Amino acid sequence: MSKITIIGAGSVGSAIANNMVTMGVATEILLIDVNREKAFGEALDIYQGVAFCSPAIVRSGDYPAAEGSDIVIITSGIARRPGQTRLELTQTNVNILKDIAPQIVKYAPNAIYIIVSNPVDVLTYLFHKISGVPENHIIGSGTVLDTARLQSKLAKRLRISPKNVHAHVYGEHGDSSFVPWSLATIANNHIDHYKESAPNSEKINWNRDYEEIEEFVRTSGAQVIKAKGATFYAVAIAVCHICKCIFSGAGTALTVSTLMHGEYGVDDVCLSTLAIVDRDGVRGKIVNKLTDDEVAKLQKSAAKLKSVISQLDID
Repeated sequence: MSKITIIGAGSVGSAIANNMVTMGVATEILLIDVNREKAFGEALDIYQGVAFCSPAIVRSGDYPAAEGSDIVIITSGIARRPGQTRLELTQTNVNILKDIAPQIVKYAPNAIYIIVSNPVDVLTYLFHKISGVPENHIIGSGTVLDTARLQSKLAKRLRISPKNVHAHVYGEHGDSSFVPWSLATIANNHIDHYKESAPNSEKINWNRDYEEIEEFVRTSGAQVIKAKGATFYAVAIAVCHICKCIFSGAGTALTVSTLMHGEYGVDDVCLSTLAIVDRDGVRGKIVNKLTDDEVAKLQKSAAKLKSVISQLDID
């Protein structure tokens, strides 16, 4: 038996719940939202398709119903509007999380918490400061989606499965994110040497296009928002993947947002580097050797987030 509570029955929360049913992630899914009627409708709509999926209960409820949850996913917040950065959302969504945290932790103190609301790094940091939940049980979705965007883009360029692309996005889930290219490998080759060793190399479109690829990763979310008003399908799949990694217990390397304790000279802020995720939440970070330039980029990303946090009312 596995129970997951999702707080927020908007586009992201509902897409997560629906994907969990189709992917067989949990046996019980609870939706909580200030709009109780919408949460009820979303839960009922999803549950009525369960006959075609793995057995699961999908229902709505209030905070006491979250008791016994293995994972709690927080998606509540105001959505990003076209042309708006994630960081512009900050104080409003900080206030929402400050209201939610004590109510949910009261009934699910032992759950692993996944923060999805934006700006995710700031809100993950806030949750550390106000929730009382053990550090290893707090996970920000971070750049898991950014990394998926990167891997899918590179896979298309290099004509190979994304599963053979080992490249990741570090830093803020936002404009100061970056790719540590020194660590990027394709099927055991560094990315810059893969083309010369691959079959059909003349069809591979790669000329060390670092800046172009990073710009795509940083702006693709905004492109989706401009085109359709919101992003929710891909992030829902990413969050379900995090949950599957938790339940598998095998230990999976993910670029989740975690609290830094001096790694790479970064302290007292949440951002994404590679960490091992398993049944205990965050087992620990993988402190890969970065170049001096990459360390500087990570520190710059941390400084940007700290600057935002310093201007907020988080007490």
